[in-house]
Amino acid sequence: MAERRVRVRFAPSPTGPLHIGGVRTALYNYLFARQHGGDFILRIEDTDSSRFVPGAEEYILESLRWLGLKFDEGVSFGGNFGPYRQSERREIYKTYVDQLLAEGKAYIAFDTPEELEQKRSEIENFQYDAKTRGSMRNSLTLSQPQVDGLIADGQQYVVRFKVEPGVPVVVNDLIRGEVRVMSDIIDDKVLWKSADELPTYHLANIVDDHLMEISHVIRGEEWLPSAPLHVLLYRAFGWEDTMPAFAHLSLLLKPEGKGKLSKRDGDRLGFPVFPLEWTDPKTDEVSSGFRESGYFPEAVVNFLALLGWNPGGEQEIFSLEELVKLFDVTKCQKSGARFDYQKGIWFNHEYILRKSNEEIADLFAPIVAGNGVDEPLSRVRVVVAMMKDRVNFVKELWPLCSFFFIPPAVYDEKTVRKRWKEDSAKVMGELAEVLEGIDDFSIEGQEPVVMKWVEEKGYKLGDVMNAFRLTLVGEGKGPGMFDISAFLGKEETIRRMKRAIDILQ
Repeated sequence: MAERRVRVRFAPSPTGPLHIGGVRTALYNYLFARQHGGDFILRIEDTDSSRFVPGAEEYILESLRWLGLKFDEGVSFGGNFGPYRQSERREIYKTYVDQLLAEGKAYIAFDTPEELEQKRSEIENFQYDAKTRGSMRNSLTLSQPQVDGLIADGQQYVVRFKVEPGVPVVVNDLIRGEVRVMSDIIDDKVLWKSADELPTYHLANIVDDHLMEISHVIRGEEWLPSAPLHVLLYRAFGWEDTMPAFAHLSLLLKPEGKGKLSKRDGDRLGFPVFPLEWTDPKTDEVSSGFRESGYFPEAVVNFLALLGWNPGGEQEIFSLEELVKLFDVTKCQKSGARFDYQKGIWFNHEYILRKSNEEIADLFAPIVAGNGVDEPLSRVRVVVAMMKDRVNFVKELWPLCSFFFIPPAVYDEKTVRKRWKEDSAKVMGELAEVLEGIDDFSIEGQEPVVMKWVEEKGYKLGDVMNAFRLTLVGEGKGPGMFDISAFLGKEETIRRMKRAIDILQ
């Protein structure tokens, strides 16, 4: 028998912004497909029409595009197994619903929400199954003429899967090993609803995975309880030989405390839980995104890949290509992975250090221009080279190094009290004269001349340099003083010094 081609799918529902846990699921599917030379498919599961949110599908596509996770086929990409949007496949699903009904493996149920609620109040832990279905209004308890009459009268109904009790069900999970249950714990799940003529998740998933020849289903832990039902459905259709291998990923947990990661955690602690910024179309509430917060997509991918899986060893920075080579879905951890958002910030800092000064300058230049500064890109690069190791995000560069481009308008009071001595005005006046006489205003040209002058005058080097920094920067921050003065040039350096002397003396 020929080895089966690896085909995996990422199948989100367009019910809102894509949670970062969903992004990790997409990433693991992508890594698995690429590692095995297989296909990565995007399927949109939009059969729950009541939960559809406008703009959500476009958001999902843009998020994964930003992260560099490229699909081989699916919604907006085409392919030979379409359509890939479930709402466009309703006729396909109806065929399989009819098959199950004809074979007695499913039945029609007319119970209203009120009738079901009544049963729940009467029976503790009520479950619609082999024990209770005989007391409900369905095609197993009604005659065929009664069923036909209810349908003809426009009575809404659902189609339920008929789960036979006492049947052992085994799910072989690539992460969790063998999961064995008895069918008695599985209720007669709804597979199809006449109200919108659409299937539920359970039927649509099975039919699509089979018809699209999906070889592996890598999805979140929350779907593990439905896996035994899906195994029974594969059996009911006679598709055991083509059933995909399952891998259920652990949950992403809160950074602190118990429970799974939620938007509230991000709002409370100040970090995003969505890849891109999202505006709720109903409330206009804006939720932050990793992209708009200043994260590099490569850093987000690297961070997410190691949440719940690790290749071993000390290395932490991996390119997407390296992750593809190393990824092993069977080594994903079974327990939840704590979402250490501080580690995500660390990853972004590391990627800033690894990117060229030219690349960071290209990102920083619009920020400089946006603050009313017309500065050549070559000079922006010089500043980036001096300062990029001090920030976690490119946007943090401006408040840290705006003084390179704009002279200080005020002088930090705390720094003035601490660094501006009684004789600082006099000493700075002298230093300005020394600098005036230097022809080569490079770092190498300034430093030996100034150091010699400080030594000859018997001044304390720290006092001189602290006051010098205050005159040029306005506070006690920045790189080496000669780096700053060399960048500013002789004319601007002396102009700033004289202004500070006038104000501070």
